[in-house]
Amino acid sequence: MAKFLIIATGNDLIRIATSKVVYLSSDGNYSTLVQSDGEVRLLTYQLGQIERMIANQLNGEEDTFIRIGKCLIINRHYIYYINVSKQQLILSDNNGAKLTVTASREALKQLKENIEKEG
Repeated sequence: MAKFLIIATGNDLIRIATSKVVYLSSDGNYSTLVQSDGEVRLLTYQLGQIERMIANQLNGEEDTFIRIGKCLIINRHYIYYINVSKQQLILSDNNGAKLTVTASREALKQLKENIEKEG
């Protein structure tokens, strides 16, 4: 059964399957959620608050999401390509859609090492 992340604001409630969340990025007091279908949502939560929601709601599956530096949480299942020197991370569903995000060299180096250990 699919796990869902529920994010409620004053007027809205989003219930999204974790498999549909590609990444969340920080924008000051707001965060942007990017979905696998291309939909983008602005959330009135800081990234740290969303990180806590993930930990509280996903009971054992929170490791699906990885915090990268200060500004990014990614779904590990979408990791396609990491280039540390270019500070580039490409996230893909392997069906043609690719999203490129940037992160610090140190954060990407750590991510790359962690993925290699799993491998």
